[in-house]
Amino acid sequence: MKKIIFALILIAGTLQLSAQAPNLRNDTKPKAVEKPLDGYYKKTNITDSKVIPYANLRETDVMYSKRVWREIDVRDKVNMIYASPKARLITILTDAIIAGELTAYDASSTKDDVNGDEFNVVLKPEQAMGKFADSVLVPTFDTDGNQTGTIIKPGEFNPDSILKFRIKEDWIFDKQRSVFEPRIVGIAPMIRISAAGQSFDEQPAFWIYFPEARHLLVTKPVVNRENDATGLSYDDLFMKRIFASYIVKESNPEDLRFKDYAVGIDKLYESERVKKALMDFEHDLWSF
Repeated sequence: MKKIIFALILIAGTLQLSAQAPNLRNDTKPKAVEKPLDGYYKKTNITDSKVIPYANLRETDVMYSKRVWREIDVRDKVNMIYASPKARLITILTDAIIAGELTAYDASSTKDDVNGDEFNVVLKPEQAMGKFADSVLVPTFDTDGNQTGTIIKPGEFNPDSILKFRIKEDWIFDKQRSVFEPRIVGIAPMIRISAAGQSFDEQPAFWIYFPEARHLLVTKPVVNRENDATGLSYDDLFMKRIFASYIVKESNPEDLRFKDYAVGIDKLYESERVKKALMDFEHDLWSF
């Protein structure tokens, strides 16, 4: 009787082992336990992609250059792919920062860096993540259970709280190639700072050097509502300008932002004015 029971246990264990892996070829031999392929082909085109570098640019060939700062709102219908739970841009960036694959730079204003976007001060991963979470007071207790005081700890980060990204880019006309093109320099997630019960304007949490981030973004596929086989990576979204945005500042001698001298809808008018000026410059280069 004991031999029969032991034999049944061995058979049950064999059946359980073989059931953990799909038997697609109808083999009778048990297969090694491994994760099944989620689909019918391996998607490696994007995960194995490499960055296509910019064309070489010499200072003597730059006939015109204009720096602008623009913001991407992920609540915009065109930009909803940046906030997809399957591939959030902010999650991609923060995971890479924590893993040491990306460097975060402090966005604080200093004497030598008034705008805080010149990539001067490197932040440790914990410092960068601490920019997102509001501090909370946590009580401390002694061994008898009596409260002895409080300590400040960062709260939990909610990726859905990041609604905007700021981009710093240069529009450059290369007379050697006769090309007028934008080149993104940096990207920053925007956070809203609250203090003493008051909420202030959104500010960059930190800056990411975009040429460095491209090596990561080129391996991250994006989610498309119409087609799962898009073949597009996050690097493609930025390089092909697949986003809606509005300009918040252009380079100027006074270093003024639009909100420093315009309010309400006038800020949007200023954004459209700069966009039109860039298009007009390119248009006026050629004769028809």
